[in-house]
Amino acid sequence: MRQTPAFGFLAAAIIVVSVWQEPLAAEKKPSSAAMEAITVEADEGIEWLRDKRMYVARGNAKAIRDGVTVKADTLTAHYRDGKTKSNEIHRLEALGHVTIVSADRQAVADRAVYDLDEAVVVLLGDNLKFSTATDVITARESLEYWETKRVAVARGDALATRKDQRIRADALTAYFHSGADGKLSVTRMDAIGNVVITTPREVARGDKGVYNVDKGIATLDGAVRITRGTDQLNGQRAEVNLKTGVSRLLSGSGTKRQRVQGLIVPRKGAKK
Repeated sequence: MRQTPAFGFLAAAIIVVSVWQEPLAAEKKPSSAAMEAITVEADEGIEWLRDKRMYVARGNAKAIRDGVTVKADTLTAHYRDGKTKSNEIHRLEALGHVTIVSADRQAVADRAVYDLDEAVVVLLGDNLKFSTATDVITARESLEYWETKRVAVARGDALATRKDQRIRADALTAYFHSGADGKLSVTRMDAIGNVVITTPREVARGDKGVYNVDKGIATLDGAVRITRGTDQLNGQRAEVNLKTGVSRLLSGSGTKRQRVQGLIVPRKGAKK
């Protein structure tokens, strides 16, 4: 049954967009004027599927509210009867050429799923990307953003980039902070599996790592290798200062401490 945009789908659009904004305080609720300001568009129209309890907007579908835009080939809202109201939206799906854009962040995916109960949006498909004004995170398998926790989890050849610095791993967990201007930036990043940190001067590898963004220091653990040109240092732990370019290779801790090893290759033309 194909219909023009109805109030139910407008309510869905409110929730689709709200995941990319700061949560409203408990005492603040959207006014009817705010609801009327939402725009939902679809080239092929909007369907209300009563039996399946969903609304579907097809064909270059777009939802806009307060400077946040969600675009996809298809937007679907799943609803249920809640404890306090009927037609309660609990799951949203965007399929095909998905982009979610606001003033300070952008997400790109083939598919996006938002679970309202968990307050998490999951990006799926190829060439996944979540970016802010200072950071870009990409992944091949999945990319999650937990709204209330302000945490992003990237899986599958995950890569975080800031200017000329890169952190790559099997999985990355980024913790965000909202500044006085309301913009998000990463304050800490945990990396697991095949970790590679690249700066203009060197490449550091390890099994896992933690990057403190404010201090600019990344700590690597497990089979650490630091390569600078033809020189290489090996150890169990290392601290890499991404601000100063200074790295400290450590022998590890505990009873099974291993000696630090280094291979320094003389450069041609060096004075004797």
